[in-house]
Amino acid sequence: MILSIESSCDDSSIAITNIDTYELIYHKKISQELEHNVYGGVVPELAARLHIEALPKILEECKEYFKDLKAIAVTSSPGLSVTLMEGVTMAKALSLSLKIPLISVNHLKGHIYSLFIQKDIKLPLTVLLVSGGHTQIIEVTTLNNMDIVGSTSDDSFGESFDKVAKMLGLGYPGGPIVQEYSQKGDENRFDFPIPLRQSPNIEFSYSGLKNAVRVQILKLEEKGNLTLEDKYDICASFQRVAVAHLVMKLKKYFKQKSPQRFAIVGGASANLYLRKSIDTLLNQFNCNELLLAELKYCSDNAAMIGRVAVEQYKINDFIEIDKIDITAKIKQL
Repeated sequence: MILSIESSCDDSSIAITNIDTYELIYHKKISQELEHNVYGGVVPELAARLHIEALPKILEECKEYFKDLKAIAVTSSPGLSVTLMEGVTMAKALSLSLKIPLISVNHLKGHIYSLFIQKDIKLPLTVLLVSGGHTQIIEVTTLNNMDIVGSTSDDSFGESFDKVAKMLGLGYPGGPIVQEYSQKGDENRFDFPIPLRQSPNIEFSYSGLKNAVRVQILKLEEKGNLTLEDKYDICASFQRVAVAHLVMKLKKYFKQKSPQRFAIVGGASANLYLRKSIDTLLNQFNCNELLLAELKYCSDNAAMIGRVAVEQYKINDFIEIDKIDITAKIKQL
């Protein structure tokens, strides 16, 4: 078995995965959403302190499996350095004390392999990764052959949802709240501009859309109180345009390439409006297969890190304890 640790942001998680069958033997995650909700977003130093409390509590439940472990895996990058350090420190201690190898896992590969938790792998595929920190189109051929063919030039899809929720005073995390409010609103009330509409490039941008929402909120506040109906309509209109931007750029990609297998991963992939829109797009281009992770595995979790680690274990992709790097800026997977 492999024990995997995830602490890249505000979720403390540990999993144990069977190397031969891919079975998820154990998985637990402790979220910090309530603690960070007060601040409208993740406070790195607070997140690190909470990891110090949560990770040992989860690990205590895993002691019975220690004798069967063949390796320790941990998210090493990308992520918040102060929170990554907590998971890496624990992983190093376990590797030394149990005298088993250490596996360094790229967090973005983890999201891609969330598609295959307790399943066989289906490759090649094209992936849309949408999370709080990333918006990317990735062509995945093998574990170590992944090319980023489109990325955001500023804010990410998931981050923009968090920022809109914060501007409206709706709390954190913003994605689920904005989605809930959108279901009650008029998505055509506000004509927010679709970012990079005239650009031929396959790239994403959400800073302009985020600012357009901010300006609209200020206009409504100047006229009086921002009503609940206003918030519903802003969320719905924002979500429509945010997803339309993704679809517009994916259309450009699909006109150049013809992937037969497509996937959406990352925390923001849980957005149902996005899933429906992408499904419609794939039908237009005769893409035969849409892969989606289970909703419970869309956000950060150790189960996805463990699934990647199984593949790395099979090819002896280990790392020396003093060589693990949490500051690496991953441009290419």
